[in-house]
Amino acid sequence: MNEKFAHFIGKYSNKRLAVAVSGGVDSVCLLSWMAQLRLDIVCLHVNHGLRSAAATEAEYVQDLCKKYNIPCHVLYWCGDKPKNGIEAAARNARYKLMTDFCHENNIDALVIAHQADDQIETFLLNLSRGSGVTGLAAIRRESYRDGILILRPLLDIKRIQLKKYCDDNGIKYFSDEMNTDEQFARVRMRQRRHVLNDELGISDDRILLAVENLARSRDALDWYVSNMINSVLKNGRAVFDETFLFDVPADIRLKFICTMIQRIGQNPYPPRLQSVLRAVKMLENDCQFTLGHCTLRRLNGNILIVHEGEKTSFRIKNDRKK
Repeated sequence: MNEKFAHFIGKYSNKRLAVAVSGGVDSVCLLSWMAQLRLDIVCLHVNHGLRSAAATEAEYVQDLCKKYNIPCHVLYWCGDKPKNGIEAAARNARYKLMTDFCHENNIDALVIAHQADDQIETFLLNLSRGSGVTGLAAIRRESYRDGILILRPLLDIKRIQLKKYCDDNGIKYFSDEMNTDEQFARVRMRQRRHVLNDELGISDDRILLAVENLARSRDALDWYVSNMINSVLKNGRAVFDETFLFDVPADIRLKFICTMIQRIGQNPYPPRLQSVLRAVKMLENDCQFTLGHCTLRRLNGNILIVHEGEKTSFRIKNDRKK
């Protein structure tokens, strides 16, 4: 077992944890390691109904959990599936099914098997999109989704190490054919990532070090912006003077609007940087527009952000105009 993994997950040894297990090498190794630590865990497997092997994989995960004496629940993504954007739709459905289960069963946190290769690929994908510090800091070890704490204890560990552990210990795992389908940008990135090291000398370890350094900057920015938000966000709406936004440095300004939209709009992901840049530019003058399920309005030097569809009056009952 990896020592960094054991140290990280040990902080949650007194919690009830759900472990997301797809049947792939990453999540099967994660389940095995957590079983060895004898934590209070339950396994969650999502059957998306997209592949012919889905039922076989679900059965294997259930059998593996019996071996480890761990409760296992198979969750089903039912209903129509979109023809476009299936990867994102499946991911959102998967998280929704699992976080709903956690709420309904008093689970403290959901443990996900994202590992170092996922971290590198996320960094490179966000780099290709021109992301700022938040995107380049890639995947967080601890975050929240739908009110549930999400833990990712494998971010220091490469897939090859997880595969070696499973192979050495005779632990079976499945390979998803979507992981080799080049219609997905992440797959194309995965299959060509070696060029950075082979031709430019940019190793995986150097990329992980850059991500770690960027994460510290992101966390500092998050701390400052969180204090700003707490001072103006009340009852799901924010009202503040223009100077509150435009008297701070640009990075703080962008992060503030980005986080506010994500929080008020109740979005799993923040809006794209270019959308936030346009929003901030528009807020330099009186205007009203929507972004990320939010309505943003500026009038006479005051700025309002509310959930889309709610009243855009600057006045709240028993309150004076800000």
